[in-house]
Amino acid sequence: MGTEHSKNEERRSMVFLRKGPKLPAWEDALLAGKEPKSLLKRGLRYVSLSLIMKGMSTTPDFLWGLHEVQKLNLSRNQLVVIPPSLGKLDRLVVLNLGGNCLKCLPKEIGLLRNLKVLFVNMNCLKEVPAELSLCRKLEVLSLSHNCISQLPLSFTDLTSLRKLNLSNNRFMQIPLCIFALRSLDFLHLGSNKLENIAESIQYLVNLQIFIVENNNIRSLPRSLCYISTLELLNVDYNAIQSLPEDLYLLRRLRRIAWNPMDKGLHIAHNPLSRPLPEVVEGGLDTLFNYLRDKKEHN
Repeated sequence: MGTEHSKNEERRSMVFLRKGPKLPAWEDALLAGKEPKSLLKRGLRYVSLSLIMKGMSTTPDFLWGLHEVQKLNLSRNQLVVIPPSLGKLDRLVVLNLGGNCLKCLPKEIGLLRNLKVLFVNMNCLKEVPAELSLCRKLEVLSLSHNCISQLPLSFTDLTSLRKLNLSNNRFMQIPLCIFALRSLDFLHLGSNKLENIAESIQYLVNLQIFIVENNNIRSLPRSLCYISTLELLNVDYNAIQSLPEDLYLLRRLRRIAWNPMDKGLHIAHNPLSRPLPEVVEGGLDTLFNYLRDKKEHN
């Protein structure tokens, strides 16, 4: 009985697709008379749907009826708007909206209470809805390559967030709400307009990777030296002239790093005052010994 009912439903869907309103060319090609649910892939962990590079300028209506989807990839299209219907997909765990033309996100994104990973990089966002902070399970968030200059204070509620990428935006200072995210182990603020790093950075006690390359930072706060978990500190391409004497306390920094992918201290392309350039060329141990001796003699 159940099988016959399912077949009847499928026939009705196919009839609707054939006789209903004319679909956009890409959507017609995507479905080709098929039941929308047939596009879902059922893996070991997630029920997923990928619509990468489909030339979409709008989202297909059938998408919002696929309530079981947990991993949705709409990246690299020409989407300008994500409708409020997004909130219907409340089983979503991973959502990729990267590489579109989005100027905003719907406040209904806050209904995605199971969301753990969100990519909205390479869009045109100027702000982020406060409702995103209702996604309390969020662990990974990328907002890189947008036009964002501030974050809502409600972001302090994202206590599960571990990785945050805000690079290539318009931040002039690190948003205060970030210092409340004690679970962060990765923070990328490269290619913004930062002029300093607040002393409050010390509250990110689990931070392992901190990238602030290509900004206008003139000095590093002493409190940064107390984040004992740091394994990669990238301050390349800034305006730093001197270094805090307590920098040698960052014992998990293993080397002066030159390759962007390497862990260690990245400090190239800064106007370091003498004799720091020569000391840095001697390696990290030489630098740390210099700073330790300098502190002892002050």
